[in-house]
Amino acid sequence: MGFSSQKPNQQTDADVVDSQEMEMAGTVLEEYDSEALIRQLAEKERENQELREKNDQLLRRLADMENFKKRLEKEQADLREYANESLLKELLPVVDNLEMALSHGRQQKADPAFLEGVENVLKGFLHALEKFGARPIQALGERFDPTFHNAVMQQEDNSVEDQTIIQELQKGYLLKNRLLRPSMVVVSRQNSASG
Repeated sequence: MGFSSQKPNQQTDADVVDSQEMEMAGTVLEEYDSEALIRQLAEKERENQELREKNDQLLRRLADMENFKKRLEKEQADLREYANESLLKELLPVVDNLEMALSHGRQQKADPAFLEGVENVLKGFLHALEKFGARPIQALGERFDPTFHNAVMQQEDNSVEDQTIIQELQKGYLLKNRLLRPSMVVVSRQNSASG
């Protein structure tokens, strides 16, 4: 016969611990009634919403900074590419004067050595312009384009299509793909009586 050393109403240590845990759980449940839990849940949701809003603000600021960085890089690239624009604009009248001197000298049958010297200086200027990305705009015989041409006069001419450039008074230039100076031109106009 096996006799237990426990008395019928005596609790074991495990039973005591379980009993204490149940009392604590009951106390905790009493302390956290449903209204308190709802308030805590609402507070946590509010905190979560604030964190989401702060996260969105940070992401927007990060995107703004990235856009600013790209814009700054583009502006710096443009600045490097077109840094000589004002200098080249200042040189264009010198080129114009050399071209006029050469044209006038040829008409007046000036000394060939003088004309050769002016031509060499002109070639040097044109080479320098080209080296820095400036090139003349083709205008004569082209259709008038207000993007590249400045029409200072119209002239009746039925031998070409209407709005064709029949005379170039001053060369226009591009700096890479940007207009440096428009061409000053005379544009054809059809005689209204011939139509």
